[in-house]
Amino acid sequence: MNFVYALVALLVIIDPAGTAVLFAAMTRRDSHASRAHQARRACGIAFVVLSVFGVAGQRLLYALGIGLPAMKVAGGILLFLTAADMVTARREMRTTRAEEQAAAQTEDISVFPLAIPLIAGPGAMTTMVLLQSAGHRGPFVVPVIEAALVVALVITFIALVAAGWITQRLGKTGAHVVGRVLGVLLAAFAAQITLDGLRQSLLP
Repeated sequence: MNFVYALVALLVIIDPAGTAVLFAAMTRRDSHASRAHQARRACGIAFVVLSVFGVAGQRLLYALGIGLPAMKVAGGILLFLTAADMVTARREMRTTRAEEQAAAQTEDISVFPLAIPLIAGPGAMTTMVLLQSAGHRGPFVVPVIEAALVVALVITFIALVAAGWITQRLGKTGAHVVGRVLGVLLAAFAAQITLDGLRQSLLP
């Protein structure tokens, strides 16, 4: 298994830049420290999840009776719910400062939707399984894939931390506009993942 091949495959499917833009839109009211904490936690959770799939993904799915198309459908639905929240701007309905502070204390997107399914989504999980199967069970397959995963997540973490600067450059109005546009694009992306999963499940 080639390290560069595995790294490029993971970077393409995780899309650190695109994930960072979405992260900035969803956390524009959070402090830099809060965003860094959520980014660090999300990347850690994503590493654990994707590592499991890199080591025993095929056996795990077989044991649970879960097919890859089902993972895509589930991930697409979860992403669509996140997109709906971004488009309708549900957080903007909290008008008082006390409500905003309470929301900041209770709302943590590091697990959902950042770690799962934005970083460790069905596409990334599928990629880890495919990378493992493409290695023909050589002695260095798993270490190479895991090393590529670490590098990919470090790049993703750096992109997420830097995303805070985006909100400062855009301003309040610009962040609102970008957040809603990205919500629509994310909804379309979620629909595409769901349709791909349904199409694969219906193929003979």
